[in-house]
Amino acid sequence: MGWRDRFGLRKARRRGKARFDRAAEDSDVRALIDFHNSKVGVEFFVEPETFATSTTAVAVATDGEWIRRRVGSTDVIRKVARNLAAPVYDVQIVGYPQRMRDWTARNKRGLSMDE
Repeated sequence: MGWRDRFGLRKARRRGKARFDRAAEDSDVRALIDFHNSKVGVEFFVEPETFATSTTAVAVATDGEWIRRRVGSTDVIRKVARNLAAPVYDVQIVGYPQRMRDWTARNKRGLSMDE
């Protein structure tokens, strides 16, 4: 069973609107899971869909290191987080953690935002 079947990406993709961005893929969800499994204290922050992009999630570790990936819908990242027993927050309500901003400031050189 692929990640789309397991976490609902296929269903999320059908509901989507026209976008300038590409759709969420299995590799996006896998990257978030791998990040969670390789770091300590990872929390997920869901970013809302916009006209240009579908829903994305940011995974933030205890030290502030983070990655952002497309997830297609909030349901997908909530299922992933539930399976990993990790907290998930709505970034519009709680904002980004300070440790993420601090890590970004320390690592600005060479940081690629399009990963």
